[in-house]
Amino acid sequence: MKRILLKLSGEALSDANGHIYDNTFVDRVAEQIGALVKEGYEIALVIGAGNIWRGRQGVEMDRMTADHMGMLATVINSLCMKDALMRAGTKAVVMSAVAMPPFAEGYNAETARAHLQQGTVVICGAGLGMPFISTDTAGAVRAAELQADAMFMAKNVDYIYTADPRKDPSAEKLTRVSCSYILEHRLGAIDLTAAAFCLSTGMPIQIFGLSHPEDIAKALHGEKVGTFVVAE
Repeated sequence: MKRILLKLSGEALSDANGHIYDNTFVDRVAEQIGALVKEGYEIALVIGAGNIWRGRQGVEMDRMTADHMGMLATVINSLCMKDALMRAGTKAVVMSAVAMPPFAEGYNAETARAHLQQGTVVICGAGLGMPFISTDTAGAVRAAELQADAMFMAKNVDYIYTADPRKDPSAEKLTRVSCSYILEHRLGAIDLTAAAFCLSTGMPIQIFGLSHPEDIAKALHGEKVGTFVVAE
């Protein structure tokens, strides 16, 4: 593999005290990504918004408005990660699906691929620019558009399980699973629309926890980390 799409959990970037960012942790993630770029990997990022905004959060808010707020939160996270990457000596650019010239370039797949070829990390913000679409699905679409070899998803869970382990103590880890199985059993570790999209495009997925940033490199190097999702 040479070109990959890395989906980072926004929630995993926060700290245990409820702060939006664990700045030391964000810097560690940036250092790991920078080291991989030096190895020759071309890396695009999509970052979730769970550390800033999670849907309507129990409030009777219009879903579209809530999703717009989530898109803006992903741009804030993208700018934060760009800053961390730049301080670590890695070139990075934020490209937004929603026009906001003072803060980010407009997203264009051809331009993004050119950035990647030049060793620049491309951070895709604002999802797909549409409500009702998760950042998991945005990552799957961007992976296809950017002609990535695979999508890696660093989440706040270490594996896909047969059930939610927080609710079902008998839940079992799955080290390898198909998109079809995820869809059939409605497993919640990945957005089902994203799983269906990757099934249709043949995009393989590796899902692992972000609690140890070093696992990003382990996953890309083919070590046994998390769950491998086969596009079948």
